[in-house]
Amino acid sequence: MKKNNSYLKKYRNLKVLVTGSTGFKGAWLSFWLHSLGSKVIGIGLRPEKGSILFKELNLNKKIKQYYINIQNFNKTNLIIKKEKPDIIFHLAAQSIVSTSYKKPLETFGTNVIGSTNILESVRVNGIPNLVFITSDKCYLNLGKKKSFKENDTLGGLDNYSSSKASAELVFASYFQSYFKNRKKLVIASTRAGNVIGGGDFKQNRIIPDVIKSLNSKKKIVLRNPNATRPWQHVLEPLSGYLSLGQKLMDQKLNSHIQPNWNFGPYEKNCKKVIYMTKLFMNEWNDKGSKIVIKKSNNFHESKLLSLNINKARKELDWKPKLNLEETVHFTISWYKNYFLGNEAEEITNSQIEYFVSK
Repeated sequence: MKKNNSYLKKYRNLKVLVTGSTGFKGAWLSFWLHSLGSKVIGIGLRPEKGSILFKELNLNKKIKQYYINIQNFNKTNLIIKKEKPDIIFHLAAQSIVSTSYKKPLETFGTNVIGSTNILESVRVNGIPNLVFITSDKCYLNLGKKKSFKENDTLGGLDNYSSSKASAELVFASYFQSYFKNRKKLVIASTRAGNVIGGGDFKQNRIIPDVIKSLNSKKKIVLRNPNATRPWQHVLEPLSGYLSLGQKLMDQKLNSHIQPNWNFGPYEKNCKKVIYMTKLFMNEWNDKGSKIVIKKSNNFHESKLLSLNINKARKELDWKPKLNLEETVHFTISWYKNYFLGNEAEEITNSQIEYFVSK
């Protein structure tokens, strides 16, 4: 156990910059880093309407937050140059598939141009380490039954997937052009599966929509019930990012290693949307909610998505800690406590402590 969690000690007193700190994963990561004793700097947009996590975790009092859009290179670069962090975790993104159809310029602007701005600022300011987060949807998914490996073809049949594949291509270009000839890796990209957990109230995201329906006793509307996804609790990939960050900072990874890692659940956690919805209903102890299938032909969504995590297990000594039942229980427990009026900080902290102790 000590061996598996020793990487967390590295972050005490470090200056860590998190882009997307006001988003779901970014808020969880910022809170965790603060609890580890890091000096956290956040870059992100102001929380959108209905987004509660940043505020409920009191992150505005815990971290040094800059409210800016990473599409603005000058503002972004000025902050990174001024703060000179020990490591950057780049999570800022437009992360909703349906939104990518309605707002393609915002999606490509944030996910491609914004991500390029971070890479360029890391380069020109000599920032020592970068963990560059994209998505499992960066792979060219033609619906074949397979688990994607890090060296599989990148691509996207929809705006969101395409933007994430493009971000990975830009990362690869920067790595080849500026970082490849170093003895050790200092930048790395990561792709994570469908991340769930307490505090996510984003519109048009499967589990938050199910939770909102259960809490308000309304019918549950599913768009793509038979789509299979690699479900994992938010702490799983975050632990992977932190583990990878520690190895970069301690110069444990030789530069000949491919600088990309998948963080996903075991294959048995890859379940259909309808299966997960029923699991959540059972855990909620819901008896009467009605599931309504409302298929949308307006945009493309992959039916099958699964990640091969052997590389992370072998090179980073990382593996998932929670089974599917624990993942669902963790998520429902957070929301139920929150709806009962319990402190979000307390719930989040107790779940992190339990996760670390496993």
